[in-house]
Amino acid sequence: MTLNSKSLAAIVFVILFGGILVSAGMGWWETESTKVAATFTEGDFAGQANPADIRGSYTFGDVEKNFNIPASVLAQAFGTSGDPAAYPVKELEAVYEGAEFEVGTSSVRLFVAFYNNLPFDLSSDIYLPESAAALLRERVLTPERLSYLEAHLAAAPAAGADAPQPETAVEAESTPEESSAPAAETERLVKGKTTFGEILAWGLPKETIESVLGMPLPASTATTVKDFCTASGLSFETVKPALQAEIDKLP
Repeated sequence: MTLNSKSLAAIVFVILFGGILVSAGMGWWETESTKVAATFTEGDFAGQANPADIRGSYTFGDVEKNFNIPASVLAQAFGTSGDPAAYPVKELEAVYEGAEFEVGTSSVRLFVAFYNNLPFDLSSDIYLPESAAALLRERVLTPERLSYLEAHLAAAPAAGADAPQPETAVEAESTPEESSAPAAETERLVKGKTTFGEILAWGLPKETIESVLGMPLPASTATTVKDFCTASGLSFETVKPALQAEIDKLP
């Protein structure tokens, strides 16, 4: 049978669009790309999405679908504006271009891994903004991860270095006795934001601190006592007065 041009065109049309209709009906045809992260293939986390596979082409919405972290939380962590679900991960590099350390796709991978307590390779230096670190401090992190976090903070380009600290403001409204106390004495008070580095600088020996804690100090002395207690299963309300008692003995 000889086919003329009109017949041939009709057959091509049916094959082409008929195939699309069948594919759509079977769920094979997709007009948009779906971003599905690769999963862990072994160990306790086998079958779960691997944060190391997050790409720059992902949006916060894609991350939410893969890791169940609300896009709004990611937007808060990285200080972005606009529709959180539509925000492209790759745009972070431009936002933090003026920062001392790079913040980008790898930072999102790190945040997701810490937020969901998933395995992650910490052999390289990856940085997070303070806003992301603040959210992670509310999670349960191992001492190793907490130390890594505190040692890998990147200040946002437009961060206000002179912004008032709430804790300082409260101290300013303290009792007259506290207001008249010498500055050095006031600074040697263990508080929620006090770091191990500060306590060591006050002159309290490492051995004494470890004796109070009942375990070695974290790798990073920038770790706060409160965060370390939370991550290590210790009671900050118990450790705080014990450390303060030792500090008060110092000359």
